Amino acid sequence: MAKKTPLRKCVGCGEMIAKKELLRIIKTKDNEIKLDPTGKENGRGAYVHMNRECLEKAMKSKGLERSFKMAIRAEIYEQLEKELSEIETKS
Repeated sequence: MAKKTPLRKCVGCGEMIAKKELLRIIKTKDNEIKLDPTGKENGRGAYVHMNRECLEKAMKSKGLERSFKMAIRAEIYEQLEKELSEIETKS
């Protein structure tokens, strides 16, 4: 029997897609929001496509704030954007 591919929903565009193709953002126990490029860190996870458009949609729709049940400051979004652009340039 074929192994099932885990699907996750992008908090930006709402598309269901294979977990491997999405970028995981986590909220740690200390309420810190950060990118989890390995996908294995402890914390509550939310997923977004590896592009700026979906991150911006997630900001506008407050998708991350709903996922983590907390307000997210602008500096955190700026940090996520910076880390995302570094990942985009590598790939």
